Amino acid sequence: MLLELEHVTGIGKKKFLSDISFSLPAGYLMGLAGKNGAGKTTLLECIVSRKKQYTGTIRLNGEDIRADDRKTMQQIGFVSEENPFLLEYTARQNGEIFGMAYENWDTELFLEQMKRMGVAAGQKVGKLSRGEFIKFQTAFAMAHGSVLYLLDEATAGMDPVFRREFFQILHEIIETEQASVLMTSHIETEISQKMDYVAVLEEGKLVSFGETGEVRENTGF
Repeated sequence: MLLELEHVTGIGKKKFLSDISFSLPAGYLMGLAGKNGAGKTTLLECIVSRKKQYTGTIRLNGEDIRADDRKTMQQIGFVSEENPFLLEYTARQNGEIFGMAYENWDTELFLEQMKRMGVAAGQKVGKLSRGEFIKFQTAFAMAHGSVLYLLDEATAGMDPVFRREFFQILHEIIETEQASVLMTSHIETEISQKMDYVAVLEEGKLVSFGETGEVRENTGF
């Protein structure tokens, strides 16, 4: 199993989580659904934060993520509007600087994916549009060999054409790299039509989890 959460309870910047348990195998897209404030972003923060402010257990490829924080972060690609990068440096320069922290960093792959997504590597990160910033981060995550992609409202504001292309890229990732994607989204059709698994959160609690069709039947989201 790629990602396993057992009785995870914790506090993030925005919400409290209570007793969250689910498993995600490799090779799948999983959506986190719920209203604003339900705890979706907080759940992602529990996985990526170095402070690990939670009780319970989170395992990545069978290993507790608390055991070796550096190894954990090598395997996770986090895509968020709030991700800190050097805004006065170009996308290429950010790749070169932050890529040094990753053992499997591949500059050629990074530039190739940037070009594919239509983002200029020579553009300053602070000048990128929201959509371009998300694409830049996705290319960065691909270039350091992530096996778990955590996407926080990544497709919000994307035009329908690129959203379709973006999901094509995600499908290629999980097919060729044996990775999985866990993403939050407020777009109901995106959750119901694009995801293999869905977890529905309400006020920090997991109220439903399973294959998308099954959850949709039970919850009507």
